[in-house]
Amino acid sequence: MKMQSTLNVAADHPSFAGHFPTFAVLPGAILLDEMLAAIEQARGIDLKSWHLSSAKFLDVVRPHDCLTLEHDAPAAGLIRFTILVGDRKVVGGTLHES
Repeated sequence: MKMQSTLNVAADHPSFAGHFPTFAVLPGAILLDEMLAAIEQARGIDLKSWHLSSAKFLDVVRPHDCLTLEHDAPAAGLIRFTILVGDRKVVGGTLHES
């Protein structure tokens, strides 16, 4: 089933300040952490036994960007995800159950 969530990362998140101070971008680790938490909540599952099998960072996320997470579970033990800013894809990847 396809699902969609909004990811809320505050514009004053501390990682923006230290990650390129003159051109603030959100580190990929923060994006992945937010994505995992949102999928766990939306799907009611614990992802501790899952692993990130692929992630491709396609564009930057800046302060005040509105992030949308789309995720689909086309087969047991597989979740595909995409993080977008508007219609611009910034991250895509897959999770697999171990």
